[in-house]
Amino acid sequence: MRSFSLLALCCFSPLSFAADVPGSQDLPIVPRMADAQIVDYRPVAELERIYPLGSIRKISGQLRFDGQVSARGTATSVTYELPAEHSSIDAFTAARESLQKQDAQLLFWCQARDCGESSLWANDVFGNAKLYGADDRQAYLLLRLAAPRDNTLVALYSITRGNRKAYLHVEQFEAAAPLGDLLPTSATLLRELKSTGELDFPQLTGEPDETWLRLISRGLNLDTTLRVSVSGPKAEAWRQALIGRGVRTARMEAGSVEGSGLHLELLR
Repeated sequence: MRSFSLLALCCFSPLSFAADVPGSQDLPIVPRMADAQIVDYRPVAELERIYPLGSIRKISGQLRFDGQVSARGTATSVTYELPAEHSSIDAFTAARESLQKQDAQLLFWCQARDCGESSLWANDVFGNAKLYGADDRQAYLLLRLAAPRDNTLVALYSITRGNRKAYLHVEQFEAAAPLGDLLPTSATLLRELKSTGELDFPQLTGEPDETWLRLISRGLNLDTTLRVSVSGPKAEAWRQALIGRGVRTARMEAGSVEGSGLHLELLR
Protein backbone atom coordinates (compact mmCIF):
# COMPACT_ATOMS: atom_id res chain seq x y z
CA MET A 1 0.00 0.00 0.00
CA ARG A 2 1.32 3.42 -0.88
CA SER A 3 2.21 5.69 2.01
CA PHE A 4 0.02 8.70 2.78
CA SER A 5 2.91 11.04 1.98
CA LEU A 6 3.18 9.60 -1.53
CA LEU A 7 -0.58 9.83 -1.96
CA ALA A 8 -0.57 13.44 -0.80
CA LEU A 9 2.25 14.29 -3.18
CA CYS A 10 0.35 12.79 -6.08
CA CYS A 11 -2.78 14.72 -5.14
CA PHE A 12 -1.20 18.16 -5.34
CA SER A 13 -1.59 20.34 -8.40
CA PRO A 14 -0.38 23.91 -9.05
CA LEU A 15 -3.16 24.57 -11.54
CA SER A 16 -6.02 26.98 -11.02
CA PHE A 17 -9.62 25.95 -11.65
CA ALA A 18 -12.46 27.78 -13.33
CA ALA A 19 -14.55 27.45 -10.17
CA ASP A 20 -12.10 29.51 -8.10
CA VAL A 21 -13.41 32.85 -6.88
CA PRO A 22 -12.35 35.63 -9.28
CA GLY A 23 -8.93 37.16 -8.64
CA SER A 24 -7.81 34.41 -6.29
CA GLN A 25 -4.54 32.51 -6.35
CA ASP A 26 -2.67 29.87 -4.37
CA LEU A 27 -0.07 30.74 -1.75
CA PRO A 28 3.28 29.44 -3.10
CA ILE A 29 4.33 27.93 0.23
CA VAL A 30 1.43 25.43 0.34
CA PRO A 31 0.50 23.53 -2.86
CA ARG A 32 -3.17 22.88 -3.38
CA MET A 33 -4.73 19.44 -3.34
CA ALA A 34 -5.93 18.28 -6.76
CA ASP A 35 -9.50 19.29 -7.56
CA ALA A 36 -9.74 21.60 -4.55
CA GLN A 37 -11.47 24.93 -5.30
CA ILE A 38 -10.79 28.35 -3.83
CA VAL A 39 -14.01 29.57 -2.24
CA ASP A 40 -12.60 32.52 -0.30
CA TYR A 41 -9.53 34.65 -1.01
CA ARG A 42 -8.28 37.69 0.87
CA PRO A 43 -5.39 39.53 -0.77
CA VAL A 44 -2.56 41.25 1.09
CA ALA A 45 -3.86 43.56 3.80
CA GLU A 46 -2.08 45.37 6.60
CA LEU A 47 -3.47 44.66 10.05
CA GLU A 48 -2.81 43.79 13.68
CA ARG A 49 -3.06 40.01 14.00
CA ILE A 50 -3.48 37.76 17.02
CA TYR A 51 -2.94 34.01 16.67
CA PRO A 52 -4.00 31.82 19.61
CA LEU A 53 -1.52 29.39 21.17
CA GLY A 54 -4.16 27.47 23.11
CA SER A 55 -7.71 26.19 23.13
CA ILE A 56 -10.13 29.09 22.68
CA ARG A 57 -13.26 29.91 24.65
CA LYS A 58 -15.43 32.90 25.43
CA ILE A 59 -15.84 34.23 28.96
CA SER A 60 -18.15 37.22 29.54
CA GLY A 61 -18.11 37.92 25.82
CA GLN A 62 -14.31 38.01 25.61
CA LEU A 63 -12.21 35.53 23.65
CA ARG A 64 -9.77 33.69 25.94
CA PHE A 65 -6.78 31.42 25.30
CA ASP A 66 -3.66 30.44 27.22
CA GLY A 67 -1.12 32.13 24.93
CA GLN A 68 -0.87 34.11 21.73
CA VAL A 69 1.36 35.61 19.07
CA SER A 70 0.46 39.23 18.45
CA ALA A 71 2.07 41.41 15.76
CA ARG A 72 1.40 43.97 13.07
CA GLY A 73 2.07 43.10 9.46
CA THR A 74 0.43 41.93 6.26
CA ALA A 75 -1.79 38.88 5.86
CA THR A 76 -3.01 36.91 2.85
CA SER A 77 -5.43 33.99 3.10
CA VAL A 78 -7.03 31.38 0.89
CA THR A 79 -9.80 28.92 1.72
CA TYR A 80 -10.22 25.70 -0.26
CA GLU A 81 -13.28 23.51 -0.56
CA LEU A 82 -11.95 19.99 -0.87
CA PRO A 83 -13.12 17.28 -3.27
CA ALA A 84 -15.43 14.65 -1.78
CA GLU A 85 -12.79 11.93 -1.89
CA HIS A 86 -10.49 13.79 0.54
CA SER A 87 -11.18 14.67 4.15
CA SER A 88 -10.24 17.92 5.81
CA ILE A 89 -7.60 16.11 7.89
CA ASP A 90 -6.06 14.68 4.68
CA ALA A 91 -5.52 18.21 3.37
CA PHE A 92 -4.37 19.50 6.75
CA THR A 93 -1.78 16.71 7.11
CA ALA A 94 -0.47 17.15 3.58
CA ALA A 95 -0.10 20.92 4.09
CA ARG A 96 1.66 20.40 7.43
CA GLU A 97 4.07 17.87 5.95
CA SER A 98 4.86 20.23 3.06
CA LEU A 99 5.68 23.07 5.46
CA GLN A 100 7.76 20.82 7.72
CA LYS A 101 9.83 19.76 4.72
CA GLN A 102 10.66 23.48 4.44
CA ASP A 103 11.89 23.35 8.09
CA ALA A 104 8.98 25.37 9.44
CA GLN A 105 8.71 25.28 13.24
CA LEU A 106 5.45 24.13 14.81
CA LEU A 107 4.25 26.55 17.50
CA PHE A 108 0.76 25.34 18.36
CA TRP A 109 -1.19 22.36 17.09
CA CYS A 110 -4.60 21.19 18.25
CA GLN A 111 -7.23 18.85 16.90
CA ALA A 112 -10.92 18.19 17.51
CA ARG A 113 -12.37 19.40 20.82
CA ASP A 114 -8.89 20.24 22.13
CA CYS A 115 -9.13 23.38 19.96
CA GLY A 116 -12.29 24.71 21.58
CA GLU A 117 -15.41 25.75 19.67
CA SER A 118 -15.26 25.79 15.89
CA SER A 119 -17.63 28.77 15.79
CA LEU A 120 -15.02 30.87 17.62
CA TRP A 121 -12.25 29.91 15.19
CA ALA A 122 -14.49 30.63 12.21
CA ASN A 123 -16.01 33.91 13.33
CA ASP A 124 -13.63 35.45 15.89
CA VAL A 125 -10.20 34.28 14.70
CA PHE A 126 -10.54 33.99 10.92
CA GLY A 127 -13.73 35.98 10.25
CA ASN A 128 -14.95 33.37 7.78
CA ALA A 129 -18.32 31.69 8.37
CA LYS A 130 -17.48 28.94 5.87
CA LEU A 131 -15.11 27.53 8.48
CA TYR A 132 -17.83 26.79 11.04
CA GLY A 133 -18.35 23.06 11.48
CA ALA A 134 -18.20 20.15 13.89
CA ASP A 135 -15.93 20.71 16.90
CA ASP A 136 -14.65 17.13 16.69
CA ARG A 137 -13.68 17.49 13.00
CA GLN A 138 -11.37 20.51 13.14
CA ALA A 139 -7.62 21.06 13.33
CA TYR A 140 -5.47 24.17 13.76
CA LEU A 141 -1.75 24.68 13.41
CA LEU A 142 0.46 27.77 13.66
CA LEU A 143 3.94 27.52 12.18
CA ARG A 144 6.94 29.82 11.82
CA LEU A 145 8.98 29.60 8.63
CA ALA A 146 12.70 28.93 8.82
CA ALA A 147 15.31 31.69 8.54
CA PRO A 148 15.71 33.92 6.65
CA ARG A 149 11.89 34.02 6.51
CA ASP A 150 11.46 33.60 10.26
CA ASN A 151 9.25 36.69 10.54
CA THR A 152 6.60 34.82 8.54
CA LEU A 153 3.83 32.82 10.21
CA VAL A 154 1.49 30.35 8.55
CA ALA A 155 -1.83 29.33 10.07
CA LEU A 156 -3.67 26.21 8.91
CA TYR A 157 -7.26 25.46 9.87
CA SER A 158 -9.27 22.53 8.55
CA ILE A 159 -12.91 21.73 9.19
CA THR A 160 -15.69 19.42 8.04
CA ARG A 161 -19.15 21.00 8.15
CA GLY A 162 -22.41 19.29 9.05
CA ASN A 163 -23.20 18.90 5.33
CA ARG A 164 -19.94 16.91 5.00
CA LYS A 165 -18.22 19.59 2.96
CA ALA A 166 -14.57 19.88 3.95
CA TYR A 167 -12.40 22.99 3.92
CA LEU A 168 -8.77 23.96 4.41
CA HIS A 169 -7.89 27.55 5.31
CA VAL A 170 -4.32 28.78 4.81
CA GLU A 171 -3.19 32.18 6.08
CA GLN A 172 0.27 33.69 5.59
CA PHE A 173 1.32 36.56 7.83
CA GLU A 174 4.44 38.70 7.30
CA ALA A 175 5.34 40.56 10.50
CA ALA A 176 6.48 44.15 10.09
CA ALA A 177 9.04 43.80 12.93
CA PRO A 178 11.14 40.86 14.17
CA LEU A 179 9.02 38.30 16.01
CA GLY A 180 11.78 37.43 18.48
CA ASP A 181 11.76 34.15 20.39
CA LEU A 182 8.65 32.02 19.91
CA LEU A 183 8.36 28.68 21.67
CA PRO A 184 6.05 25.74 20.99
CA THR A 185 3.70 24.46 23.65
CA SER A 186 4.52 21.19 25.40
CA ALA A 187 1.32 19.62 24.07
CA THR A 188 2.36 20.56 20.54
CA LEU A 189 5.74 18.84 21.00
CA LEU A 190 3.95 15.71 22.15
CA ARG A 191 1.51 15.78 19.22
CA GLU A 192 4.41 16.26 16.79
CA LEU A 193 6.34 13.36 18.36
CA LYS A 194 3.35 11.01 18.17
CA SER A 195 2.45 12.08 14.61
CA THR A 196 5.90 12.20 12.98
CA GLY A 197 7.83 9.84 15.25
CA GLU A 198 10.57 12.33 16.07
CA LEU A 199 11.50 15.73 17.44
CA ASP A 200 14.52 17.53 16.04
CA PHE A 201 16.16 20.52 17.74
CA PRO A 202 19.19 21.50 15.62
CA GLN A 203 19.69 24.66 17.68
CA LEU A 204 20.17 22.71 20.94
CA THR A 205 23.84 21.83 20.51
CA GLY A 206 25.13 22.47 24.03
CA GLU A 207 24.28 21.67 27.62
CA PRO A 208 20.58 21.39 28.55
CA ASP A 209 18.75 24.70 28.24
CA GLU A 210 16.32 25.32 31.11
CA THR A 211 13.52 26.70 28.96
CA TRP A 212 13.60 23.86 26.45
CA LEU A 213 14.16 21.31 29.20
CA ARG A 214 10.92 22.42 30.83
CA LEU A 215 8.96 22.29 27.56
CA ILE A 216 10.29 18.88 26.50
CA SER A 217 9.91 17.22 29.91
CA ARG A 218 6.35 18.48 30.25
CA GLY A 219 5.54 17.20 26.77
CA LEU A 220 6.96 13.74 27.49
CA ASN A 221 5.13 13.55 30.81
CA LEU A 222 1.78 14.27 29.16
CA ASP A 223 1.89 10.64 27.95
CA THR A 224 3.91 8.46 30.28
CA THR A 225 3.46 5.37 28.07
CA LEU A 226 5.83 6.67 25.38
CA ARG A 227 9.48 5.68 25.14
CA VAL A 228 12.10 7.65 23.18
CA SER A 229 15.73 7.49 22.16
CA VAL A 230 17.88 10.56 22.79
CA SER A 231 20.64 11.52 20.34
CA GLY A 232 22.94 14.49 19.87
CA PRO A 233 26.30 15.93 20.97
CA LYS A 234 25.08 16.28 24.57
CA ALA A 235 22.55 13.46 24.53
CA GLU A 236 23.52 11.95 27.88
CA ALA A 237 23.43 15.33 29.60
CA TRP A 238 19.92 15.91 28.21
CA ARG A 239 18.81 12.42 29.23
CA GLN A 240 19.99 12.95 32.80
CA ALA A 241 18.41 16.40 32.92
CA LEU A 242 15.08 15.01 31.70
CA ILE A 243 15.26 12.32 34.37
CA GLY A 244 15.79 15.12 36.88
CA ARG A 245 12.59 16.71 35.58
CA GLY A 246 10.54 13.59 36.26
CA VAL A 247 10.80 11.61 33.01
CA ARG A 248 11.34 7.99 34.09
CA THR A 249 14.73 6.48 33.21
CA ALA A 250 13.10 3.42 31.64
CA ARG A 251 11.37 5.65 29.07
CA MET A 252 14.63 6.91 27.50
CA GLU A 253 17.57 5.19 25.91
CA ALA A 254 20.68 6.36 24.10
CA GLY A 255 20.15 6.95 20.40
CA SER A 256 22.50 6.86 17.44
CA VAL A 257 21.04 9.53 15.13
CA GLU A 258 23.78 11.86 13.95
CA GLY A 259 23.10 15.57 13.81
CA SER A 260 24.13 18.97 15.09
CA GLY A 261 21.60 19.15 17.93
CA LEU A 262 19.25 17.26 20.21
CA HIS A 263 17.10 14.60 18.54
CA LEU A 264 14.32 12.51 20.10
CA GLU A 265 12.89 9.49 18.31
CA LEU A 266 9.77 7.59 19.30
CA LEU A 267 10.42 3.94 20.10
CA ARG A 268 7.57 1.85 18.72
